[in-house]
Amino acid sequence: MSAKITKCFALVAMLLLFSNYSWAQRVLTGKVTDREGPVAGATVLIKGTSSATATDVEGNFSMSTELEAGEVIVRILGFASKTIPFSTQTDLGTIILTTSDSQSLDEVVVVGRGIIDIAEDRKTPIAVSTVSRTEILERGVGNVEFPEIMKNIPSVFITNQAGGFGDSQNFLRGFDQSNTAYLLNGQPINGMEDGNMYWSNWSSIADIANAVQVQRGLGSSKLAISSVGGTINIVTKATDMQEGGSVRFLTGNYGYAKGTVAYNTGLRDKWAFSLMLDYWRGDGKYARGTAGEGQSYFFSVGYKPNERHNLNLMVFGAPQWHDQNYSKALETRYNDNGTIHTPGYDITGIKGNSNYGYLNGEGLAIRKNYYHKPVANFNWDFNINEKSSLSTVLYASLGRGGGVGPLGNGLSFLGEEFGGGYLSNGFINWQGVVDYNQTITDGIGTGRTGSMLRASANNHAWYGLVTNYNFDTQRYFTFNVGADIRFYRGDHFQQLVDKLGLEAWNAPNENRGGDDYLVTKTFKANPWTALFNPAGEEYRVGYDNSEQINYQGIFGQAEFSNGIISAFVQGAVSNQSYQKFDRWNYAGGQAESPVENKLGYNAKAGLSFNFEENHTVFGNAGFYSRQPFLDNVFIQNTVDFTDPVVDNEEILGLEAGYRFTTSNFTVNLNGYYTSWANRFLLFGGRFGDVNTEGDYLLTGITQLHKGLELDFQSHITPDWMLRGYASVGDWQYDGETPFRFREEVNSEIIGTGDLDLSGVKVGNAPQASLGLGTKYHILPDLSVDVDFNFYDNLYGQVDPEDVVGAALDGEVYAAEKLDGFGVVDAGVSYTFRFSAQRLKFRGNVFNVFNKEYFGRRDGFGYYYGLGTTWNAALTYNF
Repeated sequence: MSAKITKCFALVAMLLLFSNYSWAQRVLTGKVTDREGPVAGATVLIKGTSSATATDVEGNFSMSTELEAGEVIVRILGFASKTIPFSTQTDLGTIILTTSDSQSLDEVVVVGRGIIDIAEDRKTPIAVSTVSRTEILERGVGNVEFPEIMKNIPSVFITNQAGGFGDSQNFLRGFDQSNTAYLLNGQPINGMEDGNMYWSNWSSIADIANAVQVQRGLGSSKLAISSVGGTINIVTKATDMQEGGSVRFLTGNYGYAKGTVAYNTGLRDKWAFSLMLDYWRGDGKYARGTAGEGQSYFFSVGYKPNERHNLNLMVFGAPQWHDQNYSKALETRYNDNGTIHTPGYDITGIKGNSNYGYLNGEGLAIRKNYYHKPVANFNWDFNINEKSSLSTVLYASLGRGGGVGPLGNGLSFLGEEFGGGYLSNGFINWQGVVDYNQTITDGIGTGRTGSMLRASANNHAWYGLVTNYNFDTQRYFTFNVGADIRFYRGDHFQQLVDKLGLEAWNAPNENRGGDDYLVTKTFKANPWTALFNPAGEEYRVGYDNSEQINYQGIFGQAEFSNGIISAFVQGAVSNQSYQKFDRWNYAGGQAESPVENKLGYNAKAGLSFNFEENHTVFGNAGFYSRQPFLDNVFIQNTVDFTDPVVDNEEILGLEAGYRFTTSNFTVNLNGYYTSWANRFLLFGGRFGDVNTEGDYLLTGITQLHKGLELDFQSHITPDWMLRGYASVGDWQYDGETPFRFREEVNSEIIGTGDLDLSGVKVGNAPQASLGLGTKYHILPDLSVDVDFNFYDNLYGQVDPEDVVGAALDGEVYAAEKLDGFGVVDAGVSYTFRFSAQRLKFRGNVFNVFNKEYFGRRDGFGYYYGLGTTWNAALTYNF
């Protein structure tokens, strides 16, 4: 009997064990679709575990789990992620995804997670907005500027200034783009010398951008970067692990055309490759004489030997050239002999371009930009163990190119016998320039005798490394430490482009002994030629100098999160060294400055509190001691430091906000205060009774920016999305600052004084804006979208000459205020389906109802819009 009982107990135990094992190994199944059909390649993972799979071509998935209850997360690029709880059920049914119009960056970051500082909802207590790849591809590709995709974000303002392709400017909370940090996959890409962004160097970046996140204010980046206005993270494609490709053709007004091809091999034997090539050209933008042409290439190779290592090499380049248009006076200025000194809008018309003309029947611009800036980065993500990881990016950038401009006698001084420098419509009288050159003895131009076209080359080599070690205690706390190292050398010189009928240019300098030195060789203003064939020292004219900027920084961060409270503390310390070299203005060879080292640092902290499931409040504060840009450290065209020496700029930022979110509605309210002290500013103007033109250099000015921002997004129905925003700011200068006036011709300081700018409004960006947009799916494959933006409280740039004049007259200076204006953008999309392939049509109209706006000193005018632009694209995905 006892033996039978023992066998019964053993049988029951085996059954229980088997049942427990079966329970532990149960399989979850489901199907992922959108409104149009199955979604293949979606990532399905169990939250808090390493269990993950992907949907098949029919959208189905299955995966094992030992959990009795938990949450399944479904993610794929272009759709909002979805979380599905499970407990006793194993069949999760059909999971329907909706298109994401402001998706989380966490859904698209493939490599460099430890390097790319992304903000996730209110887990990171900052003001943040994200533009998804879907919106980028629909609205940001083609003959519109890449920054335009950010125009529906609070406190963001984009102006094209009637320039050529890539000449737009981006303002964030009133700060220009030299004081907004831009990151490409965690790599700083602002210019090392002046902090600026040149969007022409990044044409077609929209084709490879997975998402763009705009962090307003000091942001969440651990690096010591120029995030005064904010930080903009551009996250590009890495190597696509799914096989497929696409072909796209796009056309637009003003003769614009673009073709793009892309292909991904998918992951094969631990390797994967992605490739994209495109070509574009256009007869111009809004203004005449702004033609452009370029190509883009993207190559990425990924290697994943195991689950612990993920490596990716990316190369991207966008060689281009484009003719340029500048702002003009409202009224034409004439010489005493009746010829035109400076054309104005009264003779050129609103689309006129006084940088352009015709020679022998062909268009020729006096201002042209050409550049080739290939960028490469190598990412390595190393999961050391379940708590520790290391992310490293090694990057390099090699920039070659410059800007074409006049050399020698200006157009304003061309004699009456040659018809003057400009025709009656404001175009350049190129034939008159050639005729004038024919009268010069021996055909040798020099100084203010003769005219040629030269290129001011701005070449650079930039190498860097960013590495970050992350330790997650898995009990509330996460710690990060890392390093940011950069090496930069820039070379600047002038070279001949077009001799315009002359034989040679006489270019003596101190280094050449001051004797005559004839240069005859010309170089093409072509981005591909510039990459491989820059002018040697013996062929340089005008100036020839270089600089080295080296940067070493360390950073650390501690984070706490328990699901209700999230907090972080960050700190960074950096050293930046500057050295200048000159091979033009000094005898006896290359002159060198001493190496100047400047220490900078920042400290930030933030806290968010999720006091109910749908309600979150946050606050953050930070202080940043930022080293000055190199261009502000040295006296122009010398190896001498400025006097007085420019010190670090000091930025204090405070911010607070509230977020309410449900499954189909989100609203954010933010308030901010930024004090920017001891900053360097440069304003163009005239000085003294002699009316000399040049620049006012201000070295101790303070700016105060404060404001409120509101934005919302609602999915009223699965087919109808509505979004909007409003922002109002109070941005003004504060206090008195000393100035030096540098005259234009010889770059000499000819005057000093003080300017009191207390209460003067900061110009060039609207201090109030609002927007409203909607997207509606009429049919599963047909959608329309419309966005309206209105801008107000827009002020012109400060005119220091008028500030001085007002003070002498006992008056208070006030910046010129411009009228408010609004623009409308609209688009339509339709997808044709052929089994597993798709053909998508997209059409856009931008800046409808836009008009031109003028401001600035003494009747000087400039654009805040480019008129209506349209484009249409067909994309075939396979």
